Amino acid sequence: MSQFGVQVHGKSATKRSGNGKRRHKFRDKRRAEIGNYFTASSMAAAKDEKNITKLVRRRGGMSNTVLKRAAFANVLTKKGFMKSRIKGVMESRDNRNFARQNIITKGTIINTEAGRAVVTNRPGREGGVNAKLIED
Repeated sequence: MSQFGVQVHGKSATKRSGNGKRRHKFRDKRRAEIGNYFTASSMAAAKDEKNITKLVRRRGGMSNTVLKRAAFANVLTKKGFMKSRIKGVMESRDNRNFARQNIITKGTIINTEAGRAVVTNRPGREGGVNAKLIED
């Protein structure tokens, strides 16, 4: 399945099953069962005025909006949601290098104009950043 240029994950063919036999593949993965590459949603440059999104085709002709560059986040405060500019990425629970590269994933702590906030959604799949304010 390498002709599609997407990572294929599955069980190893060399490992043994529970009873000691070798595993045998009965078929390869189909195109519809293969995922896409990781969408590294990063922080936008200071001059950017809006979020940069991209339409991606999904199975059956459906389309999803993925976030490429994030300039703003919808931050939940005590008064409700407010749109706030993202100033920086503080830390990431997924990978410590993501904070250095300004990549935003779910659980990432970002610095916004409203204060420090934790990202509650998956920006690479939803096309925006939702975050909850951290009470210090």
